[in-house]
Amino acid sequence: MLAALAGGVGAARFLRGLVRVVPPHDVTAIVNVADDEQFSGLHVSPDLDSVTYTLAGVSDDVQGWGLAGETYTVLDSLARFEVPTWFRLGDRDLATHIFRTERLRTGAPLSTVTAEIAEAFGVRARLLPVTDDRLRTMIAVDGPTELHMQEWFVRERAQAPVRGVRFDGADAARPAPGVLEALRTADAIVVCPSNPVISIAPILAVPGVRDALRARRDRVVGISPIVGGAPVKGPADKLMGPLGIDVSCVGVAALYADFCGTFVIDAVDAHHRTAVEAHDVRAVVTDTIMQSPEIAAALAERALRAVA
Repeated sequence: MLAALAGGVGAARFLRGLVRVVPPHDVTAIVNVADDEQFSGLHVSPDLDSVTYTLAGVSDDVQGWGLAGETYTVLDSLARFEVPTWFRLGDRDLATHIFRTERLRTGAPLSTVTAEIAEAFGVRARLLPVTDDRLRTMIAVDGPTELHMQEWFVRERAQAPVRGVRFDGADAARPAPGVLEALRTADAIVVCPSNPVISIAPILAVPGVRDALRARRDRVVGISPIVGGAPVKGPADKLMGPLGIDVSCVGVAALYADFCGTFVIDAVDAHHRTAVEAHDVRAVVTDTIMQSPEIAAALAERALRAVA
């Protein structure tokens, strides 16, 4: 049995490779939900949906989110009412959000609804939100107010300078059913190549998760989302730098060192191997740029072999 901490496009693509080398039903993906937000009265879970759509083979790989071949008739029609439409929800994607919102309104927890959505899309891996409770990534920018992650990333296009990040609701959140058990019993735990600040850190902020990882440190392998001093995709550099985290594979390794015993870095960063291992983290060098599902599968196989 394997567990993976996941958030964002990089995680979704890695998981697509992982289920090529191990049986999908042996994989439990513990997914960030601090990006969740309400749009047009609907509960949207971007990271859960990215993982679901990618594993189902229906994601828009060019765009990196949403469904392939999507249309936006409903959203374009909403624009005539002068309501915010900066978060682009496709017509077929709306069906997922409508279903999720209605189920949550009846009292079903997010973990139950996530399993129902995954089953409907034919996803055989187990997908768990890290918590069923309210958890939100809030980003402090220049000025007196904070922005929710989606406002900063999508509406502001990650251009507003970052002063700080906090995870609202983390102190009171509880791990969703099955999360801690998966971490305690997994043969290996993978920290996917996700944004360390807004994808992985919110998962770690839920009480009990980081402690469970620390207890299994020798079975935890992380994969660097930073290659050649820059993120493979997304705005990690615009968050790491202002928060005092070196924008490099070494910076991520240092950030994870207390719970991650092995760290995979790209071949272009091989010269950083000694610096990574100075944090008491074993470094593994391989190709980490997932230009195809086959490369993602090879990366997954190499990561698992490192903690076999």
